[in-house]
Parts: sequence; structure tokens; C-alpha cells
Amino acid sequence: MENGQPSRAHAHPRGPAPLLLQTVHERRPEVGVISVLKARGTVDASNAMEFSEVLAEHIAHADKAGEHPLLDLTEMYLACAAAVRSLDRATGVLAFSGRALPVVQPRPHARDALRTAGLPGVRVHATMASALNALEARRDAVDADLDAGTEPGAAPDVVTTRRRAGP
Repeated sequence: MENGQPSRAHAHPRGPAPLLLQTVHERRPEVGVISVLKARGTVDASNAMEFSEVLAEHIAHADKAGEHPLLDLTEMYLACAAAVRSLDRATGVLAFSGRALPVVQPRPHARDALRTAGLPGVRVHATMASALNALEARRDAVDADLDAGTEPGAAPDVVTTRRRAGP
């Protein structure tokens, strides 16, 4: 899947387009290295779990490498509710930590489905520039928190309480 080859999910004759997933790493001056998972084809009930697993691995790998994960849905169709749930499963770790995966250029039906679902671990962007601007703003906020001596995104009172509770 990393190499753009078809996933294990097989296309049915006259059925949905096969799922193709490819990771591209790019250095962007405004935010550093981004890791873009480009998805093409259809996510349906037959391959939603696989898509969720690949996306979760993509996010985990990007976090370990110090990269910003993004998901490009320019050429993706979400065929059913299972497809939307697969995104929710994969981005759960981000939502838990108060972050969200930038999802870039989803087709209108996918954009509407994602907005309706209100997934806490997903942030929809109409363009790559919009997603990069959001990442840059987040990086600036993290830098400001670090300069102030607090944990990124945490309220100062919460950080103080956690530090006192330690050994």
C-alpha cells in the first residue's frame, strides 16, 4: 500500500474502484516535514477495516518520525457509514490527545459526510494551503506554550496540578 499498489481489497467488476494508498513525505518551510497519505478509490464495508489500520499506522509512523500526518482524499469515495467509522477509529488517538488529522480536499459527498459525523479526530480542509496554515498556527501555539513553560495546549493550572502530583 505504501508503494501505490492496490490494497488487498479487490475490485468487483462494474463495482467500486479499488483502494490505492500511497504515502508521500514532503518538507514544507512553514511546518517542516509532512507525511501525506494519498487515498484513491472507494472505501466500503469490504475494505474499511484495512483502510482504518493503514491510516492508524500512517499516523503512528508520522508521530514517531516527528512529521505532520495528513490525509489527501482528493480521489477518494466514502461509500458507506463503515468508511466514516474507519476514519473515526484511526484518528481516535489524535482526538484523545486534543489533536486532529488534517483531511485535504475531500470530494463534496465525503466532505459533507465528515462534517455531519463531526469526528473529533478529523479536521477538513478545502486546500493543502489551508491545512498547512492550520499546522503552522498549531506549531506557533506549541512553541508559545513551551516558551511559557507549560505543556502544549494545556491550561497552566492543569499543568501545575499534574506536576505537583508527580513523585
